[in-house]
Amino acid sequence: MNPITHFLKKDRANNKQLGCFQTLLHNQRYKNKASERSLKSTIELRLSMNLSAKTVVVIAIGAALYGIGGLPMFGIPVFANTTLKPAMAVLALFSVLFGPLVGFLVGFIGHWVTDLFAGWGVWLTWVLGSGIVGLIIGLFPSLTRNRLETGDFNMKDFALFVVLALLGNVFGYGCSAFLDTILYAEPFTKVFTQLSIIALGNTLLIAIVGFFILKSVAKRNKQSRNLTEA
Repeated sequence: MNPITHFLKKDRANNKQLGCFQTLLHNQRYKNKASERSLKSTIELRLSMNLSAKTVVVIAIGAALYGIGGLPMFGIPVFANTTLKPAMAVLALFSVLFGPLVGFLVGFIGHWVTDLFAGWGVWLTWVLGSGIVGLIIGLFPSLTRNRLETGDFNMKDFALFVVLALLGNVFGYGCSAFLDTILYAEPFTKVFTQLSIIALGNTLLIAIVGFFILKSVAKRNKQSRNLTEA
């Protein structure tokens, strides 16, 4: 055999082996990337499950505190079937700290608990109203860009907090009053009076109690941040 021909055949064989090696290497890299993606997805799923479990616990605690604290024995009667509840501060606090979803569920489930234990039956219209209140107040973290977590709570933030509390009570319990007139044929004058008293009273209560609580939360967060940075 011609030496040149033999050399060319050997070179082609070597190239073929090199190509097979490169293919195997590429496949191995692809498998490694797929494994990394799978591992990352598993970790993210587990983190998500842990966060969900934490959220469920927070909702359960908030709903229990709001529900039991909303019973008539802890309230201030001000009108027919109308009571000012100091527990509204609990709803506002959980909404501000954990956001609109937690706020809605704490209000909705908690009011349901109140109605069940109070013995007058569950009024879904007002249960929904409490949920809406928590939902609207829960917009506070996103509107303030989570400044409370960094220990910043100024008067502008407090003013926004009060405005959200007022809007939540007006819109949330306004829906309750409107549905009462449609579903239960309640007199408009009665439900409008209930709405006015509840909206103003709850907003004042939330503003006073919430100011001191949120100031304390901001101070604690600021101290924790300073210790972490140190």
